Amino acid sequence: MNASVSILRPAAANPAIRPPLTDALRATVGAKAAAAVALLREAVGEFGTKGELAFANSFGAEDMVLTDLILSHELPITVFSLDTGRLPAETYSLIGEVERRYGAKLEIYFPDAGAVEAYVRAHGINAFYDSVELRKACCGVRKMEPLRRALAGRKAWITGLRAAQSVTRAGLPVREFDAANGLEKLNPLSDWTETEVWAYIRINEVPYNALHEQFYPSIGCAPCTRAIAVGEDVRAGRWWWENPETKECGLHVK
Repeated sequence: MNASVSILRPAAANPAIRPPLTDALRATVGAKAAAAVALLREAVGEFGTKGELAFANSFGAEDMVLTDLILSHELPITVFSLDTGRLPAETYSLIGEVERRYGAKLEIYFPDAGAVEAYVRAHGINAFYDSVELRKACCGVRKMEPLRRALAGRKAWITGLRAAQSVTRAGLPVREFDAANGLEKLNPLSDWTETEVWAYIRINEVPYNALHEQFYPSIGCAPCTRAIAVGEDVRAGRWWWENPETKECGLHVK
């Protein structure tokens, strides 16, 4: 074989998603999981058992922890997701895997077809790369409007946000009032670290997005998400062409 010819090899395993499961880490994760379940049970008692309380699942690692906590404990909490129409194939595969594993049908909300068509005709298929305003407009059509429909009639919603994820989420409380949507918002994993999230997934053999193996810590729409280098911020792969201060789609902006 010609020595100048290189052989392609798979990327090294992502160490961030395989933390050493020490006794101390197991104990911490167990305690935090129990606290999260207690918070969810209290929320059910406060807001109701007939769809008043809903969990917005984007199928990231944090959301898979909450999915497992909610569905494995059979909590009467609606689980919904927003299909923007541009999700990675791996995310669609995970949706099917979740429904099969937990025997649950998820509520999927889609953007208005007419609004998507109008945006693309006016600005172009990938106009979100051109400016922050056009990117936020795309998120408005594909995420914000479907979210408003998903939250209509609810009293509270649950997210997988963590305070350590980005500068836009620093100081994130476990509970807050979402003035934009007019209801309570719960963030049960607010104080969890990325290591604790992945420890829970490993300990409980929770399914997760295959893109995490390829160094995608935060996964959104396919054209707006990339892999990151080891040591980069976990949100560096989201809207990587923008400044960190603008990296929100609008779902969680105060």
